[in-house]
Amino acid sequence: MDMPRLVEALDELPVSGNVLEVACGTGQWTQLLADRARSLTALDAAPEMLRIARARMQDTPTRFIEADIFTWEPDRQFDTVFFAFWLSHVPPVEMEAFWDLLRWALAPGGCVAFFDDAPAKAEIEEAVSEAQVPTVRRRLADGSQHLTVKVLHDAAGLTKQLDSLGWEAHIEPVDTYHFAGIARPRGSE
Repeated sequence: MDMPRLVEALDELPVSGNVLEVACGTGQWTQLLADRARSLTALDAAPEMLRIARARMQDTPTRFIEADIFTWEPDRQFDTVFFAFWLSHVPPVEMEAFWDLLRWALAPGGCVAFFDDAPAKAEIEEAVSEAQVPTVRRRLADGSQHLTVKVLHDAAGLTKQLDSLGWEAHIEPVDTYHFAGIARPRGSE
């Protein structure tokens, strides 16, 4: 991952106000969002990831929520919803419900900003052909192997899909393997 280029691209995204980070993981992106947010809420389903993120963000007023995004109900609305490298892990059957949840979580005039892997990433991912949904095998530094959902979207196809779900999206490449996107519910401005 070309982190310096992605950090530069983050500076170009409209992240501000009350921010929700979906699938915050270890807080790598959370720490980069903190200075741009009036308030920051970071959500993840994995308690071990949240422990690391909390430690990383201990001197900030970041609110952490442990929840499965597919069953979570927001207790407030946000000006920005941000996620990095999460959309490719959303199973195709969950896409519509996920974007409906994002619409519910957004304050009027708010936007969703995101990064994800581009189709070129398939060149370096190990696909699992017998899986029912697009899946890759990940080999970690400790030698363990894990299967994860991995749906690689191209900019045009994702823009069209979001349009069919009632969103206006602008998606463009960051580099060969990554893209950045901004989406707003149609008619929200």
